[in-house]
Amino acid sequence: MRQIRYFRIIRGFLTLLLLTGVLLQSVLPVHASAPTLNASSVILMEETTGQVIYEVNADEKKPPASITKVMTMILVFEAVENGQITMADEVVTSAHAKSMGGSQVFLEEGEVQTVETLLKCVAVASGNDASVALAEYVAGTEEEFVVRMNEKAKELGMENTHFVDCCGLTDSPEHYTTARDIAIMSRYLIHNYPEVYDFTTIWMEDIVHSTNRGDSVFTLSSTNKLLKQYPYATGLKTGFTSNAKYCVSATAKKENISLIAVVMAAETSDLRNQDAINLFNYGFSVSRLYQDTRSLGCDSLPIKGGIVETIPVACKEQFSYLDITGMDFSNVQRKIMVQEEIEAPVAMGQNVGKIVYTCDGKELGSVDIVSLASVEKASVWDYYGKLFVKYLL
Repeated sequence: MRQIRYFRIIRGFLTLLLLTGVLLQSVLPVHASAPTLNASSVILMEETTGQVIYEVNADEKKPPASITKVMTMILVFEAVENGQITMADEVVTSAHAKSMGGSQVFLEEGEVQTVETLLKCVAVASGNDASVALAEYVAGTEEEFVVRMNEKAKELGMENTHFVDCCGLTDSPEHYTTARDIAIMSRYLIHNYPEVYDFTTIWMEDIVHSTNRGDSVFTLSSTNKLLKQYPYATGLKTGFTSNAKYCVSATAKKENISLIAVVMAAETSDLRNQDAINLFNYGFSVSRLYQDTRSLGCDSLPIKGGIVETIPVACKEQFSYLDITGMDFSNVQRKIMVQEEIEAPVAMGQNVGKIVYTCDGKELGSVDIVSLASVEKASVWDYYGKLFVKYLL
């Protein structure tokens, strides 16, 4: 009898464990296994929020090879945006640009190409000669351009980065960055200049070399084989030197999730690409993006002491939150908080409140409410004018 009783106790205990496991499985989020990787330094970042999903030795300084050209493209796009240059501008290739080795599109000294064509040469074929030609056109010399590259890196918060050239061909120990810093500048490029995808998604395209010897067709072939190997790939930049080994800053988009995977110092190009694919698959399997598409609920707010009585307002940006824990987005709440009394003067873009987002008691973040116009402080003559309108007219 005692043995039967013991058996029943053990059976009941095992049943309790089984039920507990089933209950836990039903309430806890299921997480994908960590990605299998070969490279020693990687990072996976979501583009909209900038949130890091996965990383290994992401702050280890390493040579970036041609991923350097991400910063080169940033400065070229900025020069176009600022009106300093246009995509249609014609650039004359210098002897210095022609002398570049490594990956190149074989520009001749004195050859003329447009900024747009040279950007294609950089983004698609990783042309070192095209990079230098663009750098010289934007800044006068490659040296001055590199100064601007380092200034921009500092501005973006790339704390462990220093550039020596504009294409990454150098093996100088002073030319270095990290997986995290590469993700930061890659996010900046695709976030602020999404038109870069018009270049980075090109698999093959012909350009024409026009020189004193006549015209000849040259086919640009993408160095980013992920465009054919991964269905959601959208770019961005590969790199290789014997010192840096094989690296990539790869971008991919699936539904509303846009990811950046940085792999550094892989032993082969196949291992580099497989690491990027494994990072993407992991990221897409665990990531869900919450975006608030609702309006603010009011177009203006009252203002005190201004030449007008109300000021137009709006959210500074759309609120986005990346979740990798299985959060129930139906429980997301938002609280609109505006200043009790907005006093003139008010500048355009001035912060006048915020919206705070929470879910199950956890604060997810906030977005600022800003003015869409400037309002001057009313003078005594403005008040007289208002009285005149109110009582005499």
